Amino acid sequence: MFANTKATNGFAVDDVEAAKRFYGETLGLGTTDLSEEHGLISIQLADGRNTLVYRKDDFTPATYTILNFEVDDIDAAVDELTTKGVTMERYDGFDQDEKGIARGPGPSIAWFKDPAGNILSVLQQP
Repeated sequence: MFANTKATNGFAVDDVEAAKRFYGETLGLGTTDLSEEHGLISIQLADGRNTLVYRKDDFTPATYTILNFEVDDIDAAVDELTTKGVTMERYDGFDQDEKGIARGPGPSIAWFKDPAGNILSVLQQP
């Protein structure tokens, strides 16, 4: 039934303007205002998909990774994020280096949060 349809994903934040600045300026993604009245924007991902970002009054940050950004050079990506004021998160059970990168048999990965507290990551395939 849905095999040939386009799906759009989305997530909530508590402050759409802060999200627009973070995703647009800090991460360098395209952003589009869809409804100022309803606090709705779209961020454009490299694969051509759009992700909706919307304001939710009783917002609670996601406790899981909502977006993974695959990069060619995780060290360079983490360094650039850090110079822009982004802090890498540390999680129990992961052996993370001084930059906050977990390196192992699978992809190397580093987590960070958007201004609303939603968890994002950069990852590099082996």
